Amino acid sequence: MARRRTTTVNTETSGTTGTSRTTGTRNPLLLAALALVVCAAGAAGWGGWQRYEASHDDAASFAQARDDALAAGEQAVQNMNTLDHKALEQGLDSWEQSTTGDLHRQLVDGRDDFARQIAEAKTVSTAKVLSGAVTELDQRAGRAGVMVALRVTVTAPKSEPAVKESRLLGTLTRTSGGWKLSALGQAPVGSTGG
Repeated sequence: MARRRTTTVNTETSGTTGTSRTTGTRNPLLLAALALVVCAAGAAGWGGWQRYEASHDDAASFAQARDDALAAGEQAVQNMNTLDHKALEQGLDSWEQSTTGDLHRQLVDGRDDFARQIAEAKTVSTAKVLSGAVTELDQRAGRAGVMVALRVTVTAPKSEPAVKESRLLGTLTRTSGGWKLSALGQAPVGSTGG
């Protein structure tokens, strides 16, 4: 059994002498402060771990890639359906910047002929995305598919604007500049007859 050591300290405070004090007692404020520091360090560690896990979560990474592909796909499809004969070069540049692969090559190769046709027709087409969805996503291969519903308004001189709604399917390829369209076409329309 351990013995507790006590010492007697002589103090002269307000005329009293010969008080005895035990050296084994601790300050309760110091203990409370130490407990708070330990709790704060534990909470900080737990919060850091949660944040690390969230940033390295595969589901979060997939969701972010899906959102990025959808945003890029909707913008690219909108760009491909918007063209003003008064800003033809700028519009065609936007088409080329939104595409890659075979689709990009087709646009570059046919640019002069297409520019001439639009300049002669003097049309203005504007597109508005109504809705969009990612139909497939392969992050490893860098491919995605999107379906985009659009409302396209085409205005020609001396005629009323023509409004058409359509659904387009696009294939996206991830490039060093982000997701770009590599193919674009009309979505098939299913029959409802029985």
